[in-house]
Amino acid sequence: MMLIGCDFHPSWQQVCWVDTETGETQQCKLVHAAGEAEKFYGQFSAPARIGMEATGNCQWFVEMLAALGHEVWIGDAAKIRASDVRQQKHDRRDAALLLRLLMEERFPRIWTPSSEQKDLRQLLIHRYKLVRLRAQAKNGLQHLAMNQGLQKKNRLWSKAGQQALRDLALQPWASRRREDLLNVLVMLDRQIESLDLAVQQAAEQNENTKLLMSQPGIGPVTSLAFVLTMGDVSRFPRGKQVASYLGLIPREYSSGGKQRFGPLSKATGL
Repeated sequence: MMLIGCDFHPSWQQVCWVDTETGETQQCKLVHAAGEAEKFYGQFSAPARIGMEATGNCQWFVEMLAALGHEVWIGDAAKIRASDVRQQKHDRRDAALLLRLLMEERFPRIWTPSSEQKDLRQLLIHRYKLVRLRAQAKNGLQHLAMNQGLQKKNRLWSKAGQQALRDLALQPWASRRREDLLNVLVMLDRQIESLDLAVQQAAEQNENTKLLMSQPGIGPVTSLAFVLTMGDVSRFPRGKQVASYLGLIPREYSSGGKQRFGPLSKATGL
């Protein structure tokens, strides 16, 4: 079986591999734009085991390895760094360290979402981004209205409030800004409405989200986001580990019998 340590970067990667049957080991650098990665991994009989740190912008790479029939292990970056006591860090050493952890069966593998779960996360992220854009457009319109003495707060979005906003006598560029923001608002409302429907449908097709939505105050967005963040809950033996995974455990700096708690880490597994 081939074991491969992969120090992944967006444009290239350093790999170190060993054939467990012959003991032969080598290192090399693969440039992604030249297609070297696919050629390199395609030469090995599946399934080879590839270990790499958790990182972003690597979905294409993971999917390519899966298509070739290889096994990808994603590791906890902090634990991987902590496993090497030497204060020398470079790409060749990083790849060799990943391989060594695989060989010694000490690789700190973490749970990763499936391809379908990743795509549903994109649905929630896209909706979140559009909701933020809509809030910015509304804030801009509130600013224009308040500068003209029109203070309606949430009532500005009622039919009467919208008409009052359109009736304001504004200077040319302020008027242009008002019209553009109103048009953007209409467009965003339409797009967010379609995304809300998609979230509702996705939530209704999942037994865990349906169970969460049976609780008062929990809707499809919250339930789907929670399920996609937590993944397989059986990997958490205790509730405290769930809170830690979600970043809800405060930092602690206790020593000499004195307890000192800091802010929440806010570091989630999403």
